[in-house]
Amino acid sequence: MASDKLSTTAIAKARDLEPSQLFTELSQSGYINRYQDKWVLTELGKKFGGEYVDHKKFGRFIVWPSNLVIDDTQTTKSTLSATQIGERVQLSAKKINQMLLELGWVQKVEQGWHLTHIGAAIGAQQRNDKTSGNDFVVWHPSILHNKRFMQSIREFRGEDAESTATDKSISSFRQKFEAKHRTLDGHYVNTKSELLIDNWLYLNGIVHAYHRELPVEQDFLTGFYLPSGQVYIHFWDFTDLESMDKASKEQRQLYLDIDLELIDVFQNDVENLDHYLPSRLKPYGIKSY
Repeated sequence: MASDKLSTTAIAKARDLEPSQLFTELSQSGYINRYQDKWVLTELGKKFGGEYVDHKKFGRFIVWPSNLVIDDTQTTKSTLSATQIGERVQLSAKKINQMLLELGWVQKVEQGWHLTHIGAAIGAQQRNDKTSGNDFVVWHPSILHNKRFMQSIREFRGEDAESTATDKSISSFRQKFEAKHRTLDGHYVNTKSELLIDNWLYLNGIVHAYHRELPVEQDFLTGFYLPSGQVYIHFWDFTDLESMDKASKEQRQLYLDIDLELIDVFQNDVENLDHYLPSRLKPYGIKSY
């Protein structure tokens, strides 16, 4: 932790505020969000210097720069439903929820929609319609400026296809790791091991995406994403976790830092996918033939 970063309570004390008042201000500004009785740092909060620290005694909590600035333009007591978001981007509420589901920000349940940890980090909140009993999710207005969400909308509509294809960060990544291997379902992947994984998923009837960007602000292309279980599969060209190099460990940490579900596949696992993957996918409700 940087020496100039303080806990929310410490900053409140320095500013002669009640901690509850500062927590409320940070929440209304979209810097933090409440999820399962804990405070979650949002993408917006990270932009203003917030970060997590893990303490042996106090567990995980959020710290801020001592000169923390709360942007009043972000402050709001109103939220947006899927219908209201759809009205602003000219899409139906159904399409909005489908895209939020694909991003892993919500989950479909029998009684409606449930918020995920990642969704909470975007600024969403769980709600319940007492009349119908259905659950739904509402969103901080900053979602309309969220890079990944707006990119998903453009991709769904087929807008900016040429500029997206030549985006510098994505283009340079693909040039460095050129995908040459064509799979049974038409994907082009980087390695033969990824080809075997892709073919296994396809032959087992499991819907998957390859090189889907992580649903966060950072630009990072994933291995495989399985939307039905909201889980990622990443092949690491190493024998195990201990043998991974520093760069790969940092990439893997990106998944863990935002609590994404990740299945690691190593060199030896590829040789026996029929045994390895079914047991790993089962906890996510994904069955193979």
